[in-house]
Amino acid sequence: MIRHLGPQDVSIFRTIRMEALRREPAAFASSAADWELLPHDEWMRRLITNYVFVSFEADEPVAIMGMMRQGASKMAHRATLIMVYVRRDQRGRGHAKALLDALVGHARESGIAQLELALSAENPAAFRFYQREGFTEVGRIPAGMRHEGREIDEILMARRIDGETISV
Repeated sequence: MIRHLGPQDVSIFRTIRMEALRREPAAFASSAADWELLPHDEWMRRLITNYVFVSFEADEPVAIMGMMRQGASKMAHRATLIMVYVRRDQRGRGHAKALLDALVGHARESGIAQLELALSAENPAAFRFYQREGFTEVGRIPAGMRHEGREIDEILMARRIDGETISV
């Protein structure tokens, strides 16, 4: 079951987000330490200023995907996928696809025409998933992240959801 989280769901948000940061530290620009000490009000702000969807298995959160809309008026047709995580034992079971489908539907209803993301160049499974879902690589940031003393390139991808195509 996919659910769009609201203010009443801050504990669910905190649980699955912290799990993601602790279990897959190399996958995110943020670290668990960045989020652990956030006050409740900041957790609430991050939940309600972004669109956050969670996939549940037997009433337990097992996957998360968020979307952060650009704020500037000339860029408000764009949004960035954030916080993407699927628990290891749940991968390959359709959670990421279901979350992305829900997010795309919400984005369309909100007037968003383009989704963008950045992912680690060391995550080929995620890269293949996004390609299958219509995302195109639009660039790379050399040494875009540092994790445990290593520099890791970031791959930038985009997908139009309004019927237009991405040309690079």
